[in-house]
Amino acid sequence: MGFLSCRRESTGEWTPSLRKMSRRAIYSKRSTVVAATVENVGVMSGAIIYIQKDLQITEVQQEILVGSLSFVSILGSLAGGRTSDVLGRKWTIGLAAIIFQMGAAIMTCAPNFLLLMFGRLLAGVGIGFGVMIAPVYIAEISPTVSRGSLTSFPEICINIGILLGYVSNYAFSGLSKHLSWRVMLGVGILPSVFIGCALFVIPESPRWLVMQKRVDEARSVLLKVSDNAAEAEERLADIEEAAGTSNMEKHEEKVVWQELLHPSVALRRMMITGFGIQCFQQISGIDASVYYSPTIFRDAGIESDSKILAATVAVGFTKTMFILVAIVLIDRVGRRPLLYISTIGMTVCLFGLALSLALLAAELVSSKLGIMGAIFAVCGNVAFFSVGLGPICWVLSSEIFP
Repeated sequence: MGFLSCRRESTGEWTPSLRKMSRRAIYSKRSTVVAATVENVGVMSGAIIYIQKDLQITEVQQEILVGSLSFVSILGSLAGGRTSDVLGRKWTIGLAAIIFQMGAAIMTCAPNFLLLMFGRLLAGVGIGFGVMIAPVYIAEISPTVSRGSLTSFPEICINIGILLGYVSNYAFSGLSKHLSWRVMLGVGILPSVFIGCALFVIPESPRWLVMQKRVDEARSVLLKVSDNAAEAEERLADIEEAAGTSNMEKHEEKVVWQELLHPSVALRRMMITGFGIQCFQQISGIDASVYYSPTIFRDAGIESDSKILAATVAVGFTKTMFILVAIVLIDRVGRRPLLYISTIGMTVCLFGLALSLALLAAELVSSKLGIMGAIFAVCGNVAFFSVGLGPICWVLSSEIFP
């Protein structure tokens, strides 16, 4: 178990430095779950260029290949909740990694569109498991005082994963059209292998252990991630109180569903806000900017595939950097002001992108000016998304519900 199992031999207690190291290890491994699965999103945006050339797929097939991931990941997310209750949070992370590895391997070796789609669907299920279990795991293992700041970690890791996908595309763009997209997709297997190795380091969720009547194991985990033994015992008592008996748990679950199906006025407002912001985050068109940025740049006039992929790296870098800006501003400026800035900025950038492409098509501006305008508009769109609508969607959803 490495340094996670190291204690001060004289007292049996954890030193502050070891305790901090163990926390960082747990959080970094958990973050890799999201980064690894979402890397496939960034990879596909560039790989689709070479897939179309190699397998001669139609535009409709491209759209199905790209869009199917979101639909299938929903199924993975829905199945992940019950699976994590049966197998545990830790091994559900492992299951997500295995399913994703299988899907990525099939896509890498696919000789035709049918097998490519099968691998894509399998990888989508793995991604659904991963993005569902990661926030649950971190919420159950992190101390209350730092839980809020860690809420934005999924969005950070999503951006890092997309950026790594863009960089991978650019790095392997010089290979043949038959080999390039296969290597791009195959590289995505490596982070999920790292997740598998991390399973031998990270502990199980203490809440799940308590639910399985394994209280001593839960106490041992809490000692690793708490500042002192007293805090660990306090957290354990809270978990035991929240978990309750099996009958009480079933009763509370029934009450929760009754409240959701027949909400009060206050809860209805919370649900409208929570569902609404999640919905608008997706229909803002950010996925189109990420997936189809190479196509946008080609329509703008960039002809070289390597230059197109270099431009997408700039998009990924911008998206990642501005999520860090959001982390700095979110507690200082507030949620609503950043949402206003984000949505207004995205609207202006998308309008500017449409205007640039329209002027290029009508030959009213030079090719160089149109290309610069398109790159600036796409980078601006993802930057404004990362400043507000991206991270605040997760933060607000976790803050408004009881």
